Amino acid sequence: MTGAGADPWQELLHLAGQPRTDTTGTGMSLASVAGSPGEPGAKGATGDLKHEAQPWTSAATAAAVLRTNTASANAKLGAAHSGVDTGTAGLASLGALRAVLTSWEKRLGAVRDECGSLAPALKRVATDQGEHEKAVKSSFEKAAPPAEKGR
Repeated sequence: MTGAGADPWQELLHLAGQPRTDTTGTGMSLASVAGSPGEPGAKGATGDLKHEAQPWTSAATAAAVLRTNTASANAKLGAAHSGVDTGTAGLASLGALRAVLTSWEKRLGAVRDECGSLAPALKRVATDQGEHEKAVKSSFEKAAPPAEKGR
């Protein structure tokens, strides 16, 4: 059925009628993971999925630092513009300066608030996934038959 002049639909229909060759029974696999646990896969993957909290906690720390830095920048921006109204009344650029200041205060405030809510959420992901992984491992250990002696 295959060949240079074969109809692609006919080839697909032919392949659909063939027995499955995957051992998972799912008819699908991840390209980056080995077919069986322990076998090396693409780019050295072992086929085992493991959770690590470190990337999540690092991201949470970065979000917390960014929150602090944007709050500080917003305060400095406000302080730098204090007193601008004095002696500049009537200048056309004063209105534009106020508009830009207000815009940046809103933007920095939004970043600060987003990072403030993101940091604890990222920490929760690290904790929740770690707890979920322990629970899944425990459930498999409970379901596994006891090991035979001498093996």
